[in-house]
Amino acid sequence: MTVKPAGTLLALLLLVAAVGGQPPAGDKDKKDPQEKFEPKSGPGEGQKFLAKFAGEWEVVKTFYPRAEGAEPVKSAGTCKQEMTHGGRFLKSEFTFDGPTGKTTGTGVIGFEPATGLFTSTWIDSRQTRMSFRRSAEKFDGKQIALWGVGFDAPKDARKSKTVTMIAGDPAKITHRQYSVNPDGTERAVMQLEMTPKP
Repeated sequence: MTVKPAGTLLALLLLVAAVGGQPPAGDKDKKDPQEKFEPKSGPGEGQKFLAKFAGEWEVVKTFYPRAEGAEPVKSAGTCKQEMTHGGRFLKSEFTFDGPTGKTTGTGVIGFEPATGLFTSTWIDSRQTRMSFRRSAEKFDGKQIALWGVGFDAPKDARKSKTVTMIAGDPAKITHRQYSVNPDGTERAVMQLEMTPKP
């Protein structure tokens, strides 16, 4: 058996440690080819607010029919919400048991720190169109107010507005949707009341 001098053994151990702790040659010099055209952006204050919505929720949906004197229609459901893509977006999966059967819906909402605005999308099993909404004013730290964005809607079309708040301990989410007439008057269309699942 050959015994190596202590100095040689120590140098070998130091070399192994140094090489093991370094990224493969060239990796540390690689750049994101999209960075020049689409600079990366990290989560901001809006994402911190959205993170409060993550979890599993019991939902009571109240729909307010437009017909004069019609009674509100309630249905029960559940919702699972989670932050995705490195904490940048809140994804929501809803399931409702309504008078005509089971329906599902998926929402995604994000926040742009550079503009202070939220943008959301919504799709569901009731229809084939997608819903897009965006803030009209910068986030106030208390609620999310979004306006419906219609790509082909006429200028005099009735607008849609949603307001979402979270408060209490345990937290309760209230989401209200309004129809806004050209004269600025609002009519409640739908409300979601969400409480944490036991």
